[in-house]
Amino acid sequence: MAHLELIPKRDLSSFRKLAIGSWKTAYDPTVYGTLTVRMDKAMAYIEAFRQRTGVRLTVTHLVAKAMGEALRRCPDANAILRFNRIYLRQRVTLSTLVVQTDGGKVDLTSARIEDADKKNLKEIANDLEEAVRRVRERRDVALEKGKGTIQKIPYLFLNTFTWLLSFFMYTLNLDMSRFGMPKDAFGSAIITNVGSLGLDTAYVPLAPYTRVPIFVAPGAVKEVPVVEDGKVVPGKVMNINATFDHRFIDGFHAGVLANTLREMLENPFESFDALPETADAAPVAAVG
Repeated sequence: MAHLELIPKRDLSSFRKLAIGSWKTAYDPTVYGTLTVRMDKAMAYIEAFRQRTGVRLTVTHLVAKAMGEALRRCPDANAILRFNRIYLRQRVTLSTLVVQTDGGKVDLTSARIEDADKKNLKEIANDLEEAVRRVRERRDVALEKGKGTIQKIPYLFLNTFTWLLSFFMYTLNLDMSRFGMPKDAFGSAIITNVGSLGLDTAYVPLAPYTRVPIFVAPGAVKEVPVVEDGKVVPGKVMNINATFDHRFIDGFHAGVLANTLREMLENPFESFDALPETADAAPVAAVG
């Protein structure tokens, strides 16, 4: 059984082939960028969504839904490299980084959102809340087995181990769950809300063994002077910081992703779920 559902991309441009040939790993072709978006309407939408549905919606949920739609619109960015060939993912799976504490020891792990492009905000919020709860309560069996396996690897062999793990799971596309490795643990893109740490701007480094080409780090929402109709007024803005693998994501793809995020976050009442008339559920805990 295959680890991922994939089909090879055949119509590569000469630039794309040159980019693949220029870098052997994701250590080299890193591109960083920051998109600043207005968040006045998004924050109003979040508050209205919470009041109408009882679901404690957060910025992370909005970014996840917008990112899922962005990858749907730009399928070439929803891909991995195998044997120096681009393979397009058949599903949009996102992951968010979650802080996990145990006896004073802090760990960082991931919670997944499968088919993020097909789910509405309420489904994303509920799925992510349950995924985070499983992670923090150590009820994600596959993830715990994988972390247990990693803990047994001697430090001397960690680099070799991560390379072999990536090779078997992604280059060979083998399902390694029988050996304690969770299936597609990181997905198409990773989202980590650095705004929860009080940061406006921070760039997450690409982790080559994950084969994830996009790391998105929303910053803190802050009030700043903005210009509207020629006048300076107070406004809420947020930086969306991104790290890309330039081997198969270039300015065109980044433009589609960025424009989708801006369109949806700055026009949330038109872009996200329609709000019901009255509240219909009890609040769930916030995530990011």
